[in-house]
Amino acid sequence: MNFLTQIDNLALIALLAVSGTALFLPTLSTLIGGKGLSPTEATIWINRRKAAVLDLRPLDVYKSGHLPGAKHIDAAGLAAGIEKLKLDRKNPVVLVCETGNLSRKSASAVQKLGFVEVAALDGGVQAWKEAALPLIK
Repeated sequence: MNFLTQIDNLALIALLAVSGTALFLPTLSTLIGGKGLSPTEATIWINRRKAAVLDLRPLDVYKSGHLPGAKHIDAAGLAAGIEKLKLDRKNPVVLVCETGNLSRKSASAVQKLGFVEVAALDGGVQAWKEAALPLIK
């Protein structure tokens, strides 16, 4: 029991707990919020895996510039918008918003509609622009 009461050992135990938590947080974030994709990963999903891209931003913002092939869907009417598009539920779906927060929150709702693979673009359109990838107007 002396091991746990020595001040040096307590500092090591605290360091172990903090570093373990820091290593686990990204995994926990993915489990809670769904899968996130970098702009490069999203490009691969779109080009190679024929992923549908759904833009959840307001229509006027969508029209000012969106990802190639992206379809606009109102975030409030997500289920109805997806039904209207008649997407194949076996194909992956990439959700896009301005910063990635709304799309990450919406990923679970899209999965509940029967889509097998759903991911959010990490950082949203802002990250897409920072990666110098094209937007369509």
